[in-house]
Amino acid sequence: MNPSLLLTVLCLGIASAAPKFDHSLNTQWELWKAVHRKPYDLNEEGWRKAVWKKNMKMIELHNQEYSQGKHSFSMAMNAFGDMTSEEFRQVMNGFQRQENKKGKVFHETIFASIPPSVDWREKGYVTPVKNQGKCGSCWAFSTTGALEGQMFRKTGKLVSLSEQNLVDCSQPEGNRGCHGGLMDNAFQYVLDVGGLDSEESYPYTGLVGTCNYNPKNSAANETGFVDLPKQEKALMKAVATLGPISVAVDASNPSFQFYKSGIYYEPKCKSESVDHAVLVVGYGFEGADSDDNKYWLVKNSWGKHWGINGYIKMAKDQNNHCGIATMASYPTV
Repeated sequence: MNPSLLLTVLCLGIASAAPKFDHSLNTQWELWKAVHRKPYDLNEEGWRKAVWKKNMKMIELHNQEYSQGKHSFSMAMNAFGDMTSEEFRQVMNGFQRQENKKGKVFHETIFASIPPSVDWREKGYVTPVKNQGKCGSCWAFSTTGALEGQMFRKTGKLVSLSEQNLVDCSQPEGNRGCHGGLMDNAFQYVLDVGGLDSEESYPYTGLVGTCNYNPKNSAANETGFVDLPKQEKALMKAVATLGPISVAVDASNPSFQFYKSGIYYEPKCKSESVDHAVLVVGYGFEGADSDDNKYWLVKNSWGKHWGINGYIKMAKDQNNHCGIATMASYPTV
C-alpha cells in the first residue's frame, strides 16, 4: 500500500472531570485551572483565559438555546476549555485520504430481523471507559474495543486489551504511536504477530516506548478484519449481529469537544473529514421511533467525565452524519 494514502486519525484525550462553577468567571477560571492542572507562565495565561471565557460563554449560550428546544444535545466545560476551535481542529484533524481499504469486504446477508435497539454493554461485550490522555492514540482504543468484543463473543470472557502494545509496536504496519494511526493497520499488526497482550500485562502509559509484546501474555488473536461499505444500513446490520464496531467520526467542531448529553447533531459536521476514532457499541432511539430521535451509542476514550459517562449518542440515519459509517471495520476471530 502506498504510504501517502495512509489514513491517519489524530486525537486528544481529556484528563479529568469538569468542575462545578459558581457565578464568578474569575473564580471559575481559577478552579478550572486547579482541577485540570494547567500551569501557565505570565505570557500565556492572559490569552488562555480569554479563550476559556469565550468557550464558556459559547457553552452557556448553547445550553440556554438547548433549554428552549433549539438543540438536541447539551454541552459542558471540560479540559479542552483553553483551546481555540482552530487549535482544536489542528490537533484533531489528521486525516489523509485512503483510496483503497485493506480489509475484506463486508458482505450483507439476509437476517430474519434487525432489532430497533442494541446495547452490547448489557451483554458483557464492552470494557469500562478508558482514557487516552494527551496521546493521539484513539485509533488504538477503538481497535482494542472491537477486538475485546469479538473475543468475548468467541470465548465468553471479557479481557481488557493493551492499547500500549499497539502504540509501541504497530509502526511497521503504518501507525505513528501518539501521532495518529488507523484501526485497520492495528488489526493487521495483531494478525502479523499472532496476538495482542492484555491490559494488565502491558499497561497504558500514554507515551511511545520500546515494543515489549510478549506472546505469553497474549489475550487475543484474529483471523483477519473486515471493512464495511459507507452505509449506515450496513453498519446497523454489523452492530446488531456481530458486536461493537470500530469507526471514525468528524470530531473537529467545538460542540463535540464540549458535548455533555443528548443526541449529537451538528450541522457543520462533515461525512468525509473524519479525524477521531471511536467504538459503536449499540444504537437506539429516544421517545418515538422517528428519524430525529435515532442515535448511535458510541464509546469514546476521553475518560468517564466527558459526555455521558464517557459515551456520546450520535445522530443515526441522518445521511451518515459526522461520517460515522465512512471508515467502519471490525476484526474476525
